[in-house]
Amino acid sequence: MIWRERAGRGPAPRGPARAAATALAIALAASGCASSPQSDVYDPWEPFNRTVFGLNELADLMVIEPASIVYGHLPRPIRTGVRNVLNNLREPVTVMNAGLQGKGETAGTALGRFMINTLVGVGGLFDLATEFGYERRVEDFGQTLGHWGVAPGPFLMLPLLGPSTVRDTAGMGVDFLATQPLPPNLGTEGTIAVRAVDGVDMRERLTPLINDVRANSLDRYATFRSAYLQRRAAEIRDGQVTGDDAAYEEIFNEPDPASED
Repeated sequence: MIWRERAGRGPAPRGPARAAATALAIALAASGCASSPQSDVYDPWEPFNRTVFGLNELADLMVIEPASIVYGHLPRPIRTGVRNVLNNLREPVTVMNAGLQGKGETAGTALGRFMINTLVGVGGLFDLATEFGYERRVEDFGQTLGHWGVAPGPFLMLPLLGPSTVRDTAGMGVDFLATQPLPPNLGTEGTIAVRAVDGVDMRERLTPLINDVRANSLDRYATFRSAYLQRRAAEIRDGQVTGDDAAYEEIFNEPDPASED
């Protein structure tokens, strides 16, 4: 289950820990903000999805949570640097997809961010682009398809990778294949390693919220599914949260590494 960052900061690459963190975090927030899960979701594969959801949570308890605890003992500047590097590695994906959506300003900003943070920010360790006024936004190919009217299709819970839809799963594949030749070319193994670190980083920062979810959520799968689908629709609208979507906005405010203890 992967955490989709708020619009304006954008979705992140998928990873095992990010998968567990997302499902649990959204479940709590949705159960606290809405009286019942969204009733009109398209989930024809629900028995399969619920099974995968349970296995993902088991993986979190057995592997990912312990890894996040170890990671959490690293000094805060190291963890902040890790987050900055991970964000910088996503910029080429945003450049490509913003261009495909006709968002020239967003594409130019993402390209500028990548160049500044890579060349001046020591490979992305320091987010100097934000200090210079280049606001970070993230676009992926699933958003590009949605921008041009492609329906999401059935909801799909992916093993370790977390919540998705048929459209967004196809989008992940396109993003991966299309950006492999682009700098930085990490290759398959490097990409997997980056996503694993990304997941552990997010899981560590969401630990308090995850603990609350496990203590209070009655049906984590149903509420999480509703929150994910509504948030994804809001991302395609470039963060224009309206109606029921507003109930789920706050949980997508990614924790600020600078405010960590």
